[in-house]
Amino acid sequence: MGIVGLWQLRQNWSDKFRKRCQLVARPAHGWDSSAGRFGFWRKGFHQRREDMSRLPVELLFALRYLKPKRTFVSVITMISIVGVMLGVAVLIVVIAVMSGFDQQLREKIFGFHPHLRVQERDASMASYREVLPKVLEAETVREAAPYIAGPIVVETQTATPRIAMPSLIGVDPELESGILPESVIDGAFDLEGQGVVIGHRLARALGLRMGDPIAAYSHSGLRQIHRLTQGGEEPLPLPDDYIVRGIFDAGYYEYDSNVIVCSVFDAQELFLNGADAVHGLHVILKNPYDAGAAQMALQNKLGDGFAVYSWLEEHSSLLNALIVEKNMIRFLLFFIVLVAAFGITSSQITFVVQKTREIGMLKALGATARQILLIFLCQSFIVGIAGVIAGFGLGLLAVEYRNEFLLWMNRAAGFDLFPASVYGFALLPAVLDAADLATICGGSLLICSLAGVLPAINAGRLRPVESLRHE
Repeated sequence: MGIVGLWQLRQNWSDKFRKRCQLVARPAHGWDSSAGRFGFWRKGFHQRREDMSRLPVELLFALRYLKPKRTFVSVITMISIVGVMLGVAVLIVVIAVMSGFDQQLREKIFGFHPHLRVQERDASMASYREVLPKVLEAETVREAAPYIAGPIVVETQTATPRIAMPSLIGVDPELESGILPESVIDGAFDLEGQGVVIGHRLARALGLRMGDPIAAYSHSGLRQIHRLTQGGEEPLPLPDDYIVRGIFDAGYYEYDSNVIVCSVFDAQELFLNGADAVHGLHVILKNPYDAGAAQMALQNKLGDGFAVYSWLEEHSSLLNALIVEKNMIRFLLFFIVLVAAFGITSSQITFVVQKTREIGMLKALGATARQILLIFLCQSFIVGIAGVIAGFGLGLLAVEYRNEFLLWMNRAAGFDLFPASVYGFALLPAVLDAADLATICGGSLLICSLAGVLPAINAGRLRPVESLRHE
């Protein structure tokens, strides 16, 4: 064949090269639709090879080169897949836990703390009966109730008295509709007749049970005792006695270990010497995220004599810190996937070196640099998608059984790895967000695909003469 014949062969490469890459001829009868959903796997070996021959030639070569063989390159490829899998799984678990922390914290804030607090400036609110209807008139307000809150000293009335300094919250039983009434695990939410409801951790620490009496001292009562003791006056005032009517488990460490709830009328006797006043009003909104607008509206309505505080002001620093920490952890953990991507780059470089003769033959047959580049890009993409799919499944499995694994780790380590006293939650929270999953999987797949760009470009630049010179 002369030079003209070789030139014509190169010009007509596209069709001829694809025919050479087909393992067998396409079946005349086409796809067997009667085989059902799993018909592809029910077909014989040769029939499946016929169906695979319909794939793009670049993808066909990429799959053929990735066949598992006992070579150093295959080991590097498997290590790369495992690295991507672990990176994606760790990202999913950590981001899900951080999202769970954020959601649980918001739920606790909305469930245990008011969305707005209305207080009279520099004084107790004696006019709360007149202010309460004005607050309830606002369209954004769902409910409002008076409250009294402050630290107290509690002493048990047992043979061996125990002392604690929890917070006392006085509420109106008829208006209280938060989480606490639904969290009582022993007794009832009964605040009548000097009755109190106490957190289960605090009750365990003090050795209290249903019906046990406790003595409570407020800061004003302690100051009065100190003043009378210094002056030598008698008799000293006696502490107020209360009866444990209920024990609650709110699932929030701060409340379970440090809160006692009584009626607002008993709290008036304890903190305000029986005066008909309160510390302020707790306001619950229809939408907690409207707190900013509702705060401004109530402030304008009530005037400068009152101060309105929102949950955004009181807890925004903590929530913003969680968001910043979540974004920073996502950024840092992506380096795990990046390290695995370097493994893909290493294996692709080795592939190019090993397949130099085959690349030269393909280019001699008329394959373009673009097609050679696509072969090796498809390889890195297949490795990346295998690692991402495996990591996605492993991450979802780890999130599902996170608390069982945590309990096992606690037993194995001999100490609590997730103490409720530090984090405020009894169990490890987790929330799977579709946007986070898409970002993790999409970003990891992009990194793995880009890891094969340089080796693929190098393979596409090989010249047939140089590749076959020593063959």
